Amino acid sequence: MNQRSAPSDAPAPPAGAGAKRADVRNRPVANRRTLIAAFGVAALLVGAQVYRRRLASAGNGATGVAIHSRPRELPLLRFTDETGASTSLATFRGRVVVLNVWATWCLPCREEMPTLDRLQAALGGPNFEVVTVSIDKGGLPVVQAFFRQIGVKHLHPYFDTYQEGAALGAAGIPLTLLIDRDGREAGRKLGPAKWDDPQMIRLIRQYLPAVGNR
Repeated sequence: MNQRSAPSDAPAPPAGAGAKRADVRNRPVANRRTLIAAFGVAALLVGAQVYRRRLASAGNGATGVAIHSRPRELPLLRFTDETGASTSLATFRGRVVVLNVWATWCLPCREEMPTLDRLQAALGGPNFEVVTVSIDKGGLPVVQAFFRQIGVKHLHPYFDTYQEGAALGAAGIPLTLLIDRDGREAGRKLGPAKWDDPQMIRLIRQYLPAVGNR
């Protein structure tokens, strides 16, 4: 004969008690996950701040020109001068060159062009040249009209007829390269700048020969 067990005097656990105990057991895990996530966010914020500082330090002071630790070799850059003759960067070997890739439809390019003209007026000569290479499809008439409009007096227009500007790895224009006397890229600036600023001129003078430096 089956015997029934005597009823227990212990009170039944309240509803949800098991869930509460499970929640208590899971709290350390949840807390660890929260801490890990918090540390991850903090690391991302610190990394972003370091990256911004590196970007800021990449430019040379207020000039914004990123100077390379070592000069970089450049491909043979061919372009066309205002007479329609083919020329290349090698033509300017022995001179420090500020090579500016631009277009008349680029507003920042238009805004900085007068400062490039004044830079050429200040330093231009046997040791230095500003070379502005337009990627305008309209060619010489478009650039000449723009130069007349803003009163450019010291620059000669050049054109990216061979579409070799892409070889410079430009993410956009204006793109300006500081090229040393050996034809190597010493630094670059993506975006507009005030090229006749005294700090910019001091930077460029560092690459000019001491004798005959204007």
